[in-house]
Amino acid sequence: MRYEFRVSGHLSTAVAGAFPELEGATVAEETVLYGPVTDEAHLYGLLARFQDLGLHVVEMRQLPE
Repeated sequence: MRYEFRVSGHLSTAVAGAFPELEGATVAEETVLYGPVTDEAHLYGLLARFQDLGLHVVEMRQLPE
């Protein structure tokens, strides 16, 4: 599965480094992170990392294969 996460604001290099499995791009006032998610546990782990870093996930969606 591949997912896309839209996060408010622009992430610093250090914060983006907390998500080595995801690629990123900045769009307007958001950062878009996307990449493979292996299973439900991995997905919840990513969401926990966003929360632990105080990031606001604006949108999350599964991408077509």
